[in-house]
Amino acid sequence: METTQSQANNQLAIKDHLITIFLGGDVMTGRGIDQILPDPSDPRIHEFFVSDARKYVRLAERANGSIATPVDFSYIWGDALEEWERFKPDVKLINLETSITVSNDYGRGKGINYRMNPENIGCLTAAKIDCCALANNHVLDWGESGLVETIATLKTAQIKIAGAGVNSQSAEIPAIMKVKGKGRVIVFSFGVTTSGIPVSWAAGKEEPGINLLPDLSEATVRHIQKQVKKVKQPGDVVIASIHWGGNWGYEIPTQQIEFAHQIIDHAGVDLIHGHSSHHVKAIEIYGEHLILYGCGDLLDDYEGIGGYEAFRDDLSLMYFASLDGSTSKLVNLQMIPTQIKCLRVQRASTQDILWLREVLNREGKRFGTRVQWDNNKILTLEQLG
Repeated sequence: METTQSQANNQLAIKDHLITIFLGGDVMTGRGIDQILPDPSDPRIHEFFVSDARKYVRLAERANGSIATPVDFSYIWGDALEEWERFKPDVKLINLETSITVSNDYGRGKGINYRMNPENIGCLTAAKIDCCALANNHVLDWGESGLVETIATLKTAQIKIAGAGVNSQSAEIPAIMKVKGKGRVIVFSFGVTTSGIPVSWAAGKEEPGINLLPDLSEATVRHIQKQVKKVKQPGDVVIASIHWGGNWGYEIPTQQIEFAHQIIDHAGVDLIHGHSSHHVKAIEIYGEHLILYGCGDLLDDYEGIGGYEAFRDDLSLMYFASLDGSTSKLVNLQMIPTQIKCLRVQRASTQDILWLREVLNREGKRFGTRVQWDNNKILTLEQLG
């Protein structure tokens, strides 16, 4: 009886300190999505095959039906709004892959240029996003002036940022969010060139840019360790949000795995929020810490574009990670399967949930993880053995 009571007390103590974090993959509110919002940017873009952003709206409509534009700011989040209300996460973190600017200084020769009108910032506040990771390969699509305006727009909207700044010092500063009665969530955002980030985008001593890692070496681990040590206090949860790897394919390089393990073991990182892949990738629990190697695209304008159908980039997951605030270790991970349809987030069908489950279980074998599906259409992560 004493053991049972002790276990019950421990469970209550963990519940009191439980911090739930929503982790979203790439959110690309520029281009086609910007065009359906109340204040679209000039639709002219400078891609190799497309010169008008409205074409992406037409492709989506051709695939799944008409969209009555303009939509309100909450439209693009669709069913995600109800899921956020159901789970009530303490912090919502996304990787924002677009420049928020009226700048016309597009990246010459880059091929893809994502831009959202600052007047459409309401789409992020409608979702009550707490923090945007910015160290990615699209935030500078419209030049340094576009990045500076992006940062200013997010700060005015009282959305925390990490991973970009007006110089290298500010680009390294993490976002710190206080969770009342529970502690703090600290987000560091890092970019890696393997995701397509140009080396020239790295922030300089006096130049705007992103927090670009030179490599995934032990020296880089030590540098991150120093950064974390400056801010981490007992009870803090530290997240490393990393934009790394290519857009397609399930392979996870050994170097990524080793780096993830090292920054957990030696740098004080508690959770890794990996992104860049346009589809979900394997999940690992390492030493009771969560590693998401690739979260997929929570929201983009790729509907109707062919070429990578086998990866089902229209399907994604809303990740809800609950951590013990006293130890910063993972208690559970629940995921809501979603589909991008009509340029908004919608719940995935039963057939698509089963497809996602199969993929996660297949790819998770390497890491000893699998997912189970319940009647509420929630996928829950389990560790084998």
